[in-house]
Amino acid sequence: MNIFKKFKDGLKKTTSNFSKGIKEIIINKEIGDKELEKIEEFLIQSDVGLKASSEIREVISNRKIDPSKNELLEIQNIIKNYLNSLMKPLEKKRFFEKIKERKAILIAGVNGVGKTTTIAKMSKLYQSNHNEIIFAACDTFRAAAIDQLESWSKKINCKIIKSDPGSDPASVAYKAMEFAQNNKIDITLIDTAGRLQNKKNLMDEFKKIGNVIKKIDEKAPQEVILVLDATSGQNAINQVEEFNKIMPITGLVMTKLDGTAKGGILIAVSKKFKLPIIALGFGEKESDLQIFDSDNFSNNFINFE
Repeated sequence: MNIFKKFKDGLKKTTSNFSKGIKEIIINKEIGDKELEKIEEFLIQSDVGLKASSEIREVISNRKIDPSKNELLEIQNIIKNYLNSLMKPLEKKRFFEKIKERKAILIAGVNGVGKTTTIAKMSKLYQSNHNEIIFAACDTFRAAAIDQLESWSKKINCKIIKSDPGSDPASVAYKAMEFAQNNKIDITLIDTAGRLQNKKNLMDEFKKIGNVIKKIDEKAPQEVILVLDATSGQNAINQVEEFNKIMPITGLVMTKLDGTAKGGILIAVSKKFKLPIIALGFGEKESDLQIFDSDNFSNNFINFE
């Protein structure tokens, strides 16, 4: 299955919901203030966010759509163009290429977003470009997290550094970084705990990991990637805000886009934070993580076929 088919299938629920809703508002009607208001309300209900929804309404209004033309096609193109202008600068397509210098990547995200599975999927993409990976199982608060990461390491033939549940997460990260340096391993992927309900502990542990790995590499971490769950809706905004307070986020991965009809939250997050979008997740297989492409996303987000 090629990347375009996976995008289309993954966004099927969102595409169907969004396109049907817009159709019901504008079909066989002249686009006036009432229709513009309904479009804006529908965009907000689709988790596109207040700011982006308002801007899309304004762009449609300024276009003065001719009711004698194909209004659906014109609306579709307006929204696609808006999404591309917003999200094209956020692409980071070279993220998984063969690296030139060793790097450490902190992976953050609340429990339940698919963080550990995403780490495995990211590793497969890195491995496809001849990068060698090591996992650091630093979510030591949950034995299940350690076991799951170890299971993935065996499945995709990747090294792992772990310790007993309850161990100091920073010490695990340090050992993994040390091992990577001594064995010339390209990338250290560091899994971290995601307990937003206890912000101080999370902040302390997260900062400690960042500080400790600098003893091995003063430039580390080179990337801090936040994993978001599309089904969490507007709560994703809060997650970005909270994690960004702990350590500046350098990129986003959004998972479970195939599990929601309201995938507009990626647009809301893009508008508010303008953070690079690394990849999108559409399933559980290690091949179900797709490098973010703005054209592909916008073409599939709104499609009246």
